[in-house]
Amino acid sequence: MNIPSSPPKILIVDDDIAMLSVLVAHLKGQGMQISTAADSRGLEESLRAHQPDMVVLDLQLKQEDGLDLLREIRRQSDIPVIIITGHRRDEIDRVVGLELGADDYLPKPFGLHEFTARIRAVLRRRASRTPTAQQHAQAGGYRFGDWRLDVQSRALSNPAGEQVALTKSEYALLLAFLESPKRPLSRDQLLQATRVHDDVFDRSIDVQILRLRRKLEADPSSPEIIVTQRGVGYVFTLAVELL
Repeated sequence: MNIPSSPPKILIVDDDIAMLSVLVAHLKGQGMQISTAADSRGLEESLRAHQPDMVVLDLQLKQEDGLDLLREIRRQSDIPVIIITGHRRDEIDRVVGLELGADDYLPKPFGLHEFTARIRAVLRRRASRTPTAQQHAQAGGYRFGDWRLDVQSRALSNPAGEQVALTKSEYALLLAFLESPKRPLSRDQLLQATRVHDDVFDRSIDVQILRLRRKLEADPSSPEIIVTQRGVGYVFTLAVELL
């Protein structure tokens, strides 16, 4: 996805009218095109009618679970999503939101200028795919050992040919390893690859590594594919071929 040459189209999903009016007025003042929705039906209609470049989703909707809406978005689209959450203590919602595929989050209260900066940053990240990643996507996927990853469908097949489900974060993490096999990757590099941007989630990379090992390793307690290099980061040890 590229940042559009025309003003970016942002869909805001929120049922707080006062909050919504402030966000809409501010983003319009920043030259963006804004559409709004208050529930799942409005979200579906706006996605179809306006084809936005990004969704800003408040998880604290009165009548519906914002996480359910995020699941539905991710079921049908890879559109960038920024989630708005409650107080900073509501860490579980933020973690679950990121696990479900949100690109970034903002805890309330937040400043309008930070809000705009986060939107622009996510759009830039989505537009800045490296040539290598583009070539890999065009190639179709990867083979490592007896495993296969189809980039177009994001389908991972184990040596027996069975499908192994990956969350969006696990897929992004595996892709980062496959693009840099046998090369140490730091936690910061992996955080960037999985688009987790706040220090409070720093340890979540270790959790993601553990979950990915459980899916790839014969013995996750003694990993041979994703190996820890103490003080450096993690190394993907298998040779990787393009398909």
